[in-house]
Amino acid sequence: MNFVIYEEMNMKMTRFTKSAVAATGVAAFALAAASGAVVADDKKGKKEKCYGIVAKGMNDCATSMHSCAGQSKADNHPEEWVYVPAGLCDRIAGASKEPKKA
Repeated sequence: MNFVIYEEMNMKMTRFTKSAVAATGVAAFALAAASGAVVADDKKGKKEKCYGIVAKGMNDCATSMHSCAGQSKADNHPEEWVYVPAGLCDRIAGASKEPKKA
């Protein structure tokens, strides 16, 4: 292959690669900014504890069995809770606003 043609193809690929990386970076920044706005709005709303719907390791705080968030050992344990937007817990099957005995 002619060296000049190879260099020209390589330069075109480099320009394309740079453009693709720049476009991806702009899109990622826009998505991050949008998700940050959603999280900020979510933190302003009222929250309530919802028991019995937590996945293993996803609890928000302590129970009688452990002293910290993220330490639940089983899915949907009746004592484990997570914060949800006010009113949502009433609409989830198997959820409760009060802890149940295990």
